[in-house]
Amino acid sequence: MEVRVNSSQKAVSSLYTAVCKSVVGQDHVVKSLIIALLTRGHVLLEGLPGTAKTRSIKALAESMQASFGRVQFTPDLLPSDVTGSEVYREIAGKPQLDFQPGPIFNNLVLADEINRAPAKVQAALLEAMAEGTVTAAGYTRKLPDLFMVLATQNPVDQEGTYPLPEAQMDRFTLKINVVYPDRAAELAIIKLVRQEESCTVNVNQTDTALVISPADIITGQQELADIYVSPVMENYIVDLIMATRNVEIYGNAQFPDWIEVGASPRASIALDRCARAHAWLDGRDFVCPDDVRAVLHSVLGHRLMLSYSAAASGIKPKQVVDDLLKYVPFGQ
Repeated sequence: MEVRVNSSQKAVSSLYTAVCKSVVGQDHVVKSLIIALLTRGHVLLEGLPGTAKTRSIKALAESMQASFGRVQFTPDLLPSDVTGSEVYREIAGKPQLDFQPGPIFNNLVLADEINRAPAKVQAALLEAMAEGTVTAAGYTRKLPDLFMVLATQNPVDQEGTYPLPEAQMDRFTLKINVVYPDRAAELAIIKLVRQEESCTVNVNQTDTALVISPADIITGQQELADIYVSPVMENYIVDLIMATRNVEIYGNAQFPDWIEVGASPRASIALDRCARAHAWLDGRDFVCPDDVRAVLHSVLGHRLMLSYSAAASGIKPKQVVDDLLKYVPFGQ
């Protein structure tokens, strides 16, 4: 099979290479971030502190000619700290209110430790993630064409966390679980940090040959519309999502006992888009079953509400999706 790579794919490939140089041992995280960029989606990263969640996002922003905003979510944060607010000023002796945009008016927005703020502040992101607009001070303002929310959260069993509501979880295209690196990656991390300390590597300055512009990403977003999805692949995507709702059909499988509420239509849309993005990154103009399977865990895991028995048994979303792939056939 011949693989054709165009200029925008080369640019995105260089972005992947540049970010992986700064984030050792988390290649799957970097690839998922790029897939989310291409699908105009948003990403939720979950992992223990110190697993390079924030560093991954900052490295992505530094490798692009894109504006970057960061919000550190804390229990005392206000919605206006995210969206912006009107500021009183006197100009030529006349009082007036000017809108001061918040950090959400950037291309890439890092919502750091999003589950350490209460639901009222978390909800400030909902309109931006769903509509690409922000309503504040009585006016609706449009966000940049290239816009993505990248949120990090600590595991919900940690001290001082607020679980994200299901409606907000569903708006994240992908959820990525960030784990500890292996021994070889840990050693490489130590060497990388030592180089940074000695100024032989400056993570704040990316090789100009590897820097891309938002226009390259927008071009890639437009090219996804040309990726062919056959009727068989469309049916496979729908079958996987419908299996989470019509669980009684799969009586000989385990996942029907584990799922309390299935995935919404947003999951079908996200799975289709991410599968096309995965194919595009591989230089293909069509989607194959491996593209769907490669992104299914990240697309579907956080959208499933597990039953009480599954939680009591310590069942994780990964096990549910694994069982789903086992029993939902392709091409039926």
